[in-house]
Amino acid sequence: MSGYRIEHDTMGEIRIAGDARWGASTQRAVENFPISGQGIEPSLRVALAEIKAAAAHANADLGVLDADMAAAIAGAAREVAEGGYADQFPVDVFQTGSGTSSNMNMNEVVAGLATERLGRPVHPNDHVNASQSTNDVFPTAIHLAAATLVTATLGPALERLAAALREKQAEFAEVVKSGRTHLMDATPVTLGQEFGGWARAVELGMERLTSALPHLLELPLGGTAVGTGINAPPGFAPKAIAHLAERTGLAVREAADHFEAQGGRDALVELSGALRTVAVSLYKLANDLRWLASGPRTGLAEIRLPDLQPGSSIMPGKVNPVIPEAVAQVVAQVVGNDAAVVFAGAAGNLELNLMMPVMARNILESVRLLASAVGLLAGSCVAGIEADVERCRAYAESSPSLGTALNSHIGYEKATDVVKESTRTGRSIREIVLERGWMTGEELDRALDVLGLTRGGVQ
Repeated sequence: MSGYRIEHDTMGEIRIAGDARWGASTQRAVENFPISGQGIEPSLRVALAEIKAAAAHANADLGVLDADMAAAIAGAAREVAEGGYADQFPVDVFQTGSGTSSNMNMNEVVAGLATERLGRPVHPNDHVNASQSTNDVFPTAIHLAAATLVTATLGPALERLAAALREKQAEFAEVVKSGRTHLMDATPVTLGQEFGGWARAVELGMERLTSALPHLLELPLGGTAVGTGINAPPGFAPKAIAHLAERTGLAVREAADHFEAQGGRDALVELSGALRTVAVSLYKLANDLRWLASGPRTGLAEIRLPDLQPGSSIMPGKVNPVIPEAVAQVVAQVVGNDAAVVFAGAAGNLELNLMMPVMARNILESVRLLASAVGLLAGSCVAGIEADVERCRAYAESSPSLGTALNSHIGYEKATDVVKESTRTGRSIREIVLERGWMTGEELDRALDVLGLTRGGVQ
């Protein structure tokens, strides 16, 4: 190895690349965990840096650090939080279960940058990590990163999708079509009613995410190693958390019970479950769009999705529902991520959960993927959907399920007989009933008004 330096820690000497800004603890982690080649999520790195800045301010207020040293640490941490030195965080996401390696990576990088600012040594443990432990810092960072991503990216994306669906609900309010249950003909609905149902599912998903946020905004910071707050001065947690609230705009607060806050990760499991539920709703929406747009000749073809790219390397002119397909794949990943989060959430032992890095990875990836996929679904797909109004009505008027509207007029058994004959012969419901003299033409006009049937009640 050329261009390296020797550093020392409590385990002895270790060689580090000369241009690396990290220290011995980070280097040992790099060598110990060559597993996935993936580092922690960028949002988690930002959250860790924000915590270091907030802790420095609190430590200065409480006399733990000199004001100039605290300012140097906070300034260096803010540089990292704003995207600087991203290449100085090489620790693999699969590492020690508490996240110590990533916490020390942040401590070492910030200490080096602060040393340059201050002109005298800043120690990663004694100064940058003062009044803290990985055991309260790392879960706090996960909560901050997840809450920030949900409120800043996924929430707004879901709002845009719900709005786009509501617009189509209004546009297609009187586009009558055949309903379908079991993928078989059912009584008529409007295309607008279907879009309204999807919109409500998205809105309920937003509500579920919102309901998970209060528990996520309880922060373990201040509990240090095991929840007792050892080595943290009285008042540290409230001061540090107040700085975080100011910086992030989140209504964060100190955990009501630090032993619960560090021993379990139930708030993350809850959030992951809400993300999974949102994903499941999106899967139904994506698949329904694929079904309704299937064709163009041999499928349902009731709607047209925007044409975005050629769909085949061999079949000329073929176009596929690529956005719904991509969304479906994101859903599969989110459901898998949730399974790992649930498993990891159950792995808390006494005063600490030792699966936090993989929980962070999966939850933050799920939020990030869903936000991107939802944005594409809203803007590149739903907004451009068109209805084949004539085909929709033709399906509705030709469906044997119209016989359901005759139940209150001629009874279930006679209506069943009419439906069976219509299905067997291809003759219309109206024609058969008139032939048998069971209803007049005027009565049938009222009973078989397909748009009227979408509004319920006896016609």
